[in-house]
Parts: sequence; C-alpha cells; structure tokens
Amino acid sequence: MRLSTIALMFGLMASPALSAPCGGDFNDFLRAMSAEAAAQGLPASAIDAFMAGAQRDASVIKADRAQGIFRKTFLEFSQSLISKGRINGAASNSQKYDASFRAAAQKYGTSRGIILAFWAFETDFGQVQGDFNTRNALLTLGHDCRRPELFQPQIIAGIALTARGDLDPATTKGAWAGEIGQVQMLPADILERGVDGDGDGHLTLKTSAPDAILSASHMLQYHGWRANEPWMQEVTVPADLDWSKTGLDTELPARQWAAMGVEPRQGQLANLPASLLLPQGRKGPAFIVYPNYKVLFNWNKSFVYVTTAAYFATRIEGAPPYNAGKPDPALSMEAATALQKKLAAMGYDVGKIDGIIGAGTRRAVQAEQKRLGLPADGWPTQALGDAL
Repeated sequence: MRLSTIALMFGLMASPALSAPCGGDFNDFLRAMSAEAAAQGLPASAIDAFMAGAQRDASVIKADRAQGIFRKTFLEFSQSLISKGRINGAASNSQKYDASFRAAAQKYGTSRGIILAFWAFETDFGQVQGDFNTRNALLTLGHDCRRPELFQPQIIAGIALTARGDLDPATTKGAWAGEIGQVQMLPADILERGVDGDGDGHLTLKTSAPDAILSASHMLQYHGWRANEPWMQEVTVPADLDWSKTGLDTELPARQWAAMGVEPRQGQLANLPASLLLPQGRKGPAFIVYPNYKVLFNWNKSFVYVTTAAYFATRIEGAPPYNAGKPDPALSMEAATALQKKLAAMGYDVGKIDGIIGAGTRRAVQAEQKRLGLPADGWPTQALGDAL
C-alpha cells in the first residue's frame, strides 16, 4: 500500500504549512506547528508523540551552512565518489534485487543504473544512513528562517508517518536535512510517493531495499522520468565547435549535434532533444544529455552532484570511464566568489555568492565569454577574470 493513502485520510499536503513563525522562541514554534497539524486533521496522539522530547539541534544548522563538498569540480567530485567498491556494490545489489528493479522498470519506466547510483551516493547501499534524529532535524530547519517553506510541510508529513506507525520520533535517524532511509527521501515524498515494495504493509525505507528501490523509482516518474529513454552519453567534440551553443540552456535535436561533429564514444545518439554539457569546459569531459537528465535535479539541486550521479549510472550500465581531458584549472574559492560578485554587479543572476559554480554562474560566464570574444564554454577561468 502506498503511503499516499494516509495523506488522503488526513487531508494533508494540499497547501504548505506556514502558519508557524520562524525564529523566535522554539517552544512557541512547537505549539504553533502542533496547532497546524491538528488543523490538518492529524490525531492528537501522533502530534503529542512527535513533539514529546523535541529539541533544537545546533549541529543541523551547522551542517546546513557548510556544504563545501559542492565546491569541488566535476572531475574532483566524481573521482571522490566513484570507486571500485561502489561499482562492485552496484553490480552485487543489481543482481540481489533484480526482481525489484524489474518491477520498478515495468511500473515506472526507470533505469536501474540511476537508482543504483543514487542509492550508492546517498547511503552506500544502506550502510550509512545518517545519525541525526529526524524529528529534531525537521523541527530545527522548520524553525530556522532560511527555508521554512520547505521544512514546515515536512514536519506535518513526519507527524502523518508517525500516525501510520512508520516513523518513531524518538529513534528514527537520518540525514541532517531530514531525509530518511536507504535512498534518503523526505517525509512528504515518502508520504506521497512511497511504495511498499516487499508487501509487508509498511513503508520501511531504512531496512527494506525493495521499498527504497520502488519508492525512488516512483518519485522519479512523478517528476517526469521518461520510460525507455537515455539520460546521458559521453561524446567527443570538434575543436572548432560553436561553444556558445553548449550548456543546458540550448537544446537541439541530436541529429544537429551530429551534423556539427559531435560523436558518441559508445553506441548511437538517441533521436531526442539534447544539450551538450561541458562540466569543465571545452578541454574536459563532454556529454550529450537528454530530457531525463534534467529530471534528476528534482532529486538534488547541485549541478556537480547530478552530473556525477548521471555519469555513474552510465558506468553501472556498461559505459567506459570518461576521457578526463586536460581542462583549464578551476578558480580558487576566493577567485570564484570574486567573479560571482563581479558578475552580479554587472546585472547577472548568479544565485547565491558562495564560490560554487552552479547553473546561474555558468550562464553568466558563458554570456561574458561570448561578449569578450573568448571560447564561450561556460567554464570560468583566470583569463575571463583578467578580461573582466
């Protein structure tokens, strides 16, 4: 049974829970969230159980403010996450849970490579699921004023899972951001898109691999995953390519990329709209990415994380290791931050100024490279900084 049943029972998730003011006294916040949960029809017993012993966790706030891992380049990040152990683990778990992967492919159209990649990166196939009390993490982040609109609804969903008997507020542990289980899903995603993959009548993503596999697959389908379509292929590119056409903002039929000299290292280009992705510019690895690649940003917003997971999924399904090339050196964090400040002052929306080269910064870099007559591949270099 899917946990969306309990959402219907209690009329949950129709609108975000934002009645509780962020900041201020934590106990006042707990009372406001309890009132919101009661107004949404959740039983008093579940609300009381969820709130009993609740504490604000300062280590959650510290973790939220210090996500330095995403400042790594694609090559650094992928080489740190993809290991022989994880490749072997993917093969072993693919075989062990073949029936679950087949069921996921049949029902949701998902590729086992993608699910295995996220499963590996999130928890090493369930081995490292996080030591933060989930209830306290959700309440801490819902009380914090940085993203209350994201986490206050997760508190309501957590109470609903408590009502169903699938979350023990005192003992359930997971990631600092409140994700639970082997594929690290937030309570609202579990509530709305969780699947009982092993047929025991409960949704136990912490201990049941079939539940985790089917739930992750359902979530990807919900966000637009297209059955039987690829997501990424490594390609070779000609030296005289119009680099301004690269990046996620430009989507062309694959046959147009082929006409421009873009060739897959393995197999054939799919007959689909595609973008040419250069994670570290024209001198580094190159990938054609299809609509399914963009769906992965609903799992994680980080460009380097999504690109690494997508690439690892192709490796799991038989692709060779990428050609790393010899990309221009990455800017230091200080230089990247200074570049973001400069681009922002010029009117570009680079997002948060944090030294992380995300989609907004890449878009601005590419525009300025084109304006200045530099190869417009979206990769920030010292040459661009000097030219600006």
